[in-house]
Amino acid sequence: MTSPKLFAITAPSGGGKTSVIKVLLQRHPEIEFSVSATTREKRAGETEGKEYFYLRNEDFERLIAQGELVEHEYFFHAYYGTLKREVDRALQAGHSMIFDVDVKGALSIKKMYGDTAVLIFIKPPSTEILEQRLRNRKTESDEKIATRLERAAMETAVGEQFEHVVINDDLQSAIEQVDTIITHHLSHS
Repeated sequence: MTSPKLFAITAPSGGGKTSVIKVLLQRHPEIEFSVSATTREKRAGETEGKEYFYLRNEDFERLIAQGELVEHEYFFHAYYGTLKREVDRALQAGHSMIFDVDVKGALSIKKMYGDTAVLIFIKPPSTEILEQRLRNRKTESDEKIATRLERAAMETAVGEQFEHVVINDDLQSAIEQVDTIITHHLSHS
């Protein structure tokens, strides 16, 4: 039996990470998706334990203090993080997981789980193309786009140090490259 792996997939906003992960989960039903915890309000149509584990601020802060989160972040007035008990449950059951996290979260997973964690950074072909992708969404102001582009520069600098970097200049090609990485790690663990 192969050892389970933790695939932390990161990209700047607009990098294509969510699209890649969606296809990979369809192709690899044996891999679990890591459901994050959050303190933000549940939106219509969301289900506890499917989109997120919804927690109160004080419960989330208690988990931070007790070291029960693999990684966490506070942005847009809410906490987001990965519950250590969920990762440990999957690993003990022999299941691999895919994480949709930022670069700092990926580094935290690597620090806690060592060689079990595989870090994959999906890099946009250029800042100009990333900006165009963000603008084409038509969901954010110029100010938010500028903030995302500024953050993307930091994420790219960190992400380029990951063991795997995939340039997403063509979504289908990026999906195939990440799938090859995952398949390799699953068959050689």
